[in-house]
Amino acid sequence: MAARPPRIGLSARLMHAPPAELGFRNKTLQYLEQSIAHWIMAHGAIALMIPTLSADASVSRRGISVRSYVEELDGLVLQGGADVSPASYGMAPMRAEWSGDAVRDRYEIELLHEFMAQGKPVLGICRGAQLINVALGGTLFQDIATQCPQAQRHVDPELYDALDHDVEFEPGSRLASLYADETRARVTSIHHQAIDRLGSDLVIEARSSPDGVVEAIRWRGAGYAIGLQWHPEFHAGARGLLDSSPIVLDFLAAADRMRDAAPPR
Repeated sequence: MAARPPRIGLSARLMHAPPAELGFRNKTLQYLEQSIAHWIMAHGAIALMIPTLSADASVSRRGISVRSYVEELDGLVLQGGADVSPASYGMAPMRAEWSGDAVRDRYEIELLHEFMAQGKPVLGICRGAQLINVALGGTLFQDIATQCPQAQRHVDPELYDALDHDVEFEPGSRLASLYADETRARVTSIHHQAIDRLGSDLVIEARSSPDGVVEAIRWRGAGYAIGLQWHPEFHAGARGLLDSSPIVLDFLAAADRMRDAAPPR
């Protein structure tokens, strides 16, 4: 019998106040952007969105728990989206529009810790990379242009995913081993926040060139957790951008490996 494909959970994006024309008055929407699901599915895995477990995204002690959900899945992908709230790393927002989504932060941090506790791999994309850093005690620059004025442009509302720049892989990093024939690559850039102080047991995997902004991180613990500031799921078919297949295949291989190593349930 063929082995079943990995079951990968995707954290949900949250829309707390949907536009009236969508027809969901006073409701919260939980959703995913199809590119990320298709990217995972195209490499042989099943993509499943993980809903929050109560209205305020805290754990419900009755019925299904975060632990129960994670037991049924083989890995976690943290999607991009709204800013991480400065309150989640002990700071006040410098501007009201940078307040972020603390509700989503609590939901995703709990997911992240439970996947790590169960020895299952995590891949964070854009906001997801920042969330990994914050969950492990790190901090963020709330706005690159304000706090790192020497940096190149990392976001353009008009260009959106058509803005890109070079990154350089750190020597000896996981990414450097996945792309052994490359030391530099072109990636998407859709972020105005960035990693400042690294969280516990994290190392830098790649930096933006030439400004040095952190673009990828990796957890040095016993499991597997990697965060990418760019959107590898947007690279499919894009000429000149980094081939993202080695990244997702490495993540899925870790999911298979850790599933095989887990004790029978």
